[in-house]
Amino acid sequence: MSIKDITIIITSFRSEKAIRECLKFIDTECKVINVENSDNKVHKTNIEKEFENVECILSGENIGYAKGNNIGLRNTKTKYALILNPDAKLFPKTLKNFFLAAEKKPDFAIIGPSMVRNSSEDNNFDSSSDSIKSVDSIKGYAMFLNLSQFKEVGFFDENFFLYLEEIDLCRRVIKSGKKIYIDSNIQIFHEGAKSVDSSISFEVELTRNWHWMWSKFYFQKKYYGYFFSLIQVIPKFFSNIFKIILYSLLFNKKKSLVYFYRLRGIISAVLGRSSWYRPRIKT
Repeated sequence: MSIKDITIIITSFRSEKAIRECLKFIDTECKVINVENSDNKVHKTNIEKEFENVECILSGENIGYAKGNNIGLRNTKTKYALILNPDAKLFPKTLKNFFLAAEKKPDFAIIGPSMVRNSSEDNNFDSSSDSIKSVDSIKGYAMFLNLSQFKEVGFFDENFFLYLEEIDLCRRVIKSGKKIYIDSNIQIFHEGAKSVDSSISFEVELTRNWHWMWSKFYFQKKYYGYFFSLIQVIPKFFSNIFKIILYSLLFNKKKSLVYFYRLRGIISAVLGRSSWYRPRIKT
């Protein structure tokens, strides 16, 4: 098992600064596919020129995290793939430790790392198998996939634009009888919600809130039915209305907008509309 057996997939949107930092910590012998959710030809040209191991695929528009990852996975020719967020950074031994875990648990479908908040922390591998635990789900910022295990399961549900797509995938993996593991000796630094440029951060924050509510309703509806999801969302519906009014009275426009967008996400999901909202950003 070698670095030639893995492709790293990074789905991005207006993440030019973050993705460059991410790529600096990836071995140049490792194949990387960057799916950029736009038609930014300048980004493609520059990123492929700066990093010879990177292939940048332009989606043409903002199609979301699930669809972006699926494009990368469909273009992967290696045995394994690592789904990685643009605001994540590998340590020198991260990929080696993924391979060691895969050798210990050859039946795996997904292996997840331990997340650290300190980018200078080193990961010291302990050969003890106690570091590897069987789990039902892992976080989506870094997912090491054994692609042969996904022929029947499929990849990400493309109805999700953002949030819970990885939980949905993990649920389907477990339901099919396949294995998911976390290895505490595999460490990745993840900032979280830091992938986009600061100039568009508030619009992206509104988008995240819209899709958080939409995805929660859709996920519950998918597994528990419409009426169960409706009962679960009613308290959130009235809570958001209350907070919109409260923050409007307090002249806190940003907070009021956040809850307004949450409310819009709920309404769209309840009405059966797709995850249609996209950040309103000038190109």
